[in-house]
Amino acid sequence: GDRFDVYSAGTDPAERVHPLAVRVMGELGIDISSQRPKGVKEYLGKFPIRYLIIVCGGADEACPRIFPGVLHRVFWPFDDPAKLQGSDEEVLKGFRRVRDEIQQRLSDWLPTA
Repeated sequence: GDRFDVYSAGTDPAERVHPLAVRVMGELGIDISSQRPKGVKEYLGKFPIRYLIIVCGGADEACPRIFPGVLHRVFWPFDDPAKLQGSDEEVLKGFRRVRDEIQQRLSDWLPTA
C-alpha cells in the first residue's frame, strides 16, 4: 500500500519460488509467479529498514544479528511450508494454513505499526 515498501529475502534461498506458494497465493488473487528467491545479503546495508520481520523459526538464529539500518527487529515464527511432510493434500493444506496465519498476523500488527 502507501505505508510500506515490502521486500522478501531468506538466509538460505531456494532456486525458485515453491509452486505451492504460487498456487495458494494465486487463490487470493496474488500472482507471485514472476518472483524469485533472494538472499538477505542482497539487501544488507543497502537502505534503511523500519521493520525486519523474521517469519521462519530457524531464521531467527540464522539471520544476521546486526542488520544496518534496521529500526525494529520482529520475530514471528511460522512453520516453513516447504519443509512440511505428508500427502500432497496435507502439504497443500499446510501452505494454506501458513499463508492464512501470516495474513492474520499482519492484519493484527498493521494498526500498531
